[in-house]
Amino acid sequence: MTDILRQQPTIDHHDHHPPAGIKRWLFTTNHKDIGTLYLLFSLSMFFIGGAMAMVIRAELFQPGLQLVEPNFFNQMTTVHGLIMVFGAVMPAFTGLANWMIPLMIGAPDMALPRMNNWSFWILPFAFSLLLASLFMEGGGPNFGWTFYAPLSTTYSPASTGLFVFAIHIMGISSIMGAINVVVTIINMRAPGMTYMKMPLFVWTWLITAFLLIAVMPVLAGAVTMVLTDKYFATSFFDAAGGGDPVMFQHIFWFFGHPEVYIMILPSFGIISAIIPTFSRKRLFGYSSMVYATASIAGLSFLVWAHHMFTTGMPVAAELFFMYCTMLISVPTGVKVFNWVATMWRGSLTFEVPMLFAIAFIVLFTIGGFSGLMLAITPADFQYHDTYFVVAHFHYVLVSGAIFSIMAAAYYWLPKWTGHMFNERLAQWHFWCSLISVNILFFPMHFLGLAGMPRRIPDYALQFADINAVVSIGGFLFGLSQLLFVVVVVKCIRGGEKAASKPWEGAEGLEWTVSSPAPYHTFSTPPKID
Repeated sequence: MTDILRQQPTIDHHDHHPPAGIKRWLFTTNHKDIGTLYLLFSLSMFFIGGAMAMVIRAELFQPGLQLVEPNFFNQMTTVHGLIMVFGAVMPAFTGLANWMIPLMIGAPDMALPRMNNWSFWILPFAFSLLLASLFMEGGGPNFGWTFYAPLSTTYSPASTGLFVFAIHIMGISSIMGAINVVVTIINMRAPGMTYMKMPLFVWTWLITAFLLIAVMPVLAGAVTMVLTDKYFATSFFDAAGGGDPVMFQHIFWFFGHPEVYIMILPSFGIISAIIPTFSRKRLFGYSSMVYATASIAGLSFLVWAHHMFTTGMPVAAELFFMYCTMLISVPTGVKVFNWVATMWRGSLTFEVPMLFAIAFIVLFTIGGFSGLMLAITPADFQYHDTYFVVAHFHYVLVSGAIFSIMAAAYYWLPKWTGHMFNERLAQWHFWCSLISVNILFFPMHFLGLAGMPRRIPDYALQFADINAVVSIGGFLFGLSQLLFVVVVVKCIRGGEKAASKPWEGAEGLEWTVSSPAPYHTFSTPPKID
């Protein structure tokens, strides 16, 4: 990407120290501080959402109603999904964007630093509202993270208003963050950094930011209509008043499917940084990766109704959405091919970021293949609303998005902290996660093929053995993540000093500054030939 970095002397501003104490974090406009806040918030939400998943798996360990009431089980499935999507994955990617994009493009900070601070600090408020709803009379949201009407309107609990308000605030945060990313990348690149010299992580985030700006207002419209249907006697989704509950699904999934790519495109950028580093080779087919990412983003608006094959849509529409869904696998396959081609005959080493990156490629591909199976309309009639779907999207979002976030954390941790992490502990974390995540999610494919429905707290006796295995895998995966916290805390507190470029094959502007990265960087922009 950066052929020759002819950097002018960087002014580190060592005399410009951050404010001491809590004020530093409350009022900061520094992109590194805000990135750190996003990442720590994401980690806390990851464990809260994970604890809810443990409630779900504990209930499903044996058939029959064991631990919780069905209504509370539904609340756990709903809030687990909302927290993992909006509270863990998306803020983690936003944190990585805040930390790394200015460093990668040679910018001194994000373009809109005060808005950056505001976009983070409204998030804890939103999730406090969402979690507080669980303690209201009637409980929290219990209608699934997709909140289909009429479950979220006619039959929803009193806390639905809080849920809608929380979703609005999360959406505002996402739009503000996305605008900031777009303005920063377009206006603040270092001299000589053309668009086709930008690192893939910057490219994937630029495209993701445009997706966010396009689809978050659609989600806002959907939740507003839910709000007015419930509290103001409108009938958007009520057939008795001239509305249509299936219209809700069209609106939601027009947001929801691009949202899936919002949660995976930055992963592609992360993997495209890590694989070349530990292969000691340039990324194979850089320009094709850029065009493939843009193609995925464009096609993501044409596939939403593959979630709705069983709603009775016309055969012509089913065929259109089936073929479009299959088509989206082509640019995704280009990416997988390019990563494998980059590793081909490279001088590979298997440090922890590379282990997570390779696991991402293999497991994300499994999730992609099961997605192709779900794309086939007649087959989807069997898979729909079974555990096969749960297995599919968890392979994409856990061994996909979350594994890539882990890879990124290990890859850039030396740059953030100035210390090398404990390699042995990190390897333990990787292998425990890899084994347990497959024990957790792979058997779900067979549960789904045998007909076990999702979101149900009880099940038929023939599913008992596999569910017990799945639950054990879930608890092992949850416990494995405690190792990640130990590695990160030990790294922050000290350890072997990290060089400016701790990974031998790393390329890019972020490796030209000292480790830890100075509080202010690139006061004099670097020049790129």
